[in-house]
Amino acid sequence: MRGAVKLRTFTQDPLAVKAYGPLRTKDGARQFEVTHARQAKDHLVATFKGVTSREEAERLNGIELYVAREKLPDADKGEYYHADLIGLTAVTAADAPLGRVVAIHNFGAGDIIEIAPPTGATMLLPFTNAVVPTVDLANGRVVIELPEEIDGGGED
Repeated sequence: MRGAVKLRTFTQDPLAVKAYGPLRTKDGARQFEVTHARQAKDHLVATFKGVTSREEAERLNGIELYVAREKLPDADKGEYYHADLIGLTAVTAADAPLGRVVAIHNFGAGDIIEIAPPTGATMLLPFTNAVVPTVDLANGRVVIELPEEIDGGGED
C-alpha cells in the first residue's frame, strides 16, 4: 500500500486506535488521522490521511504518536494509565516522602515504577500490590512498601 506505515500500538485492542481520533506527536505540533489499518504480525499496517508516498511514510520512522487522554476509555478498577501515575507523590506506608513517580517501565517481566527522590538516584521497584498497595489518584499520591534492604528497616 502506498504511504503505509508500521504502527505499534499499546492498546488492549490494537485496531481501536482508529476510533481515538487524530494521533499527535509528543509536542502536539503534528497530527495524523488513521484512514486505514490492518493487523500484521506484531504491529498494524496503517495509512494516514495526507501521507501518500513511500518517501513520506519513511520520514515518519521513529516518530512517537499519542492519543489524547480524554479519548481513552476509563481504566478498570486496579488498572491505571501511565500518564495518570507520572507526577504523583510517592510516600511510604508511614507517610514519609520518597519523591515523585517519573516513569512506568515494562521490560517483559511486569511493570516497574520509577521514583525520583529529591536527591540521589531514582528507585526502580516492581509495580505489584505488595510494593504499591495504594494508588490515590484523587489526592495525587502512591504508597510504596519498601523492601527492608532499601529502607533500612531490617535488623542488624
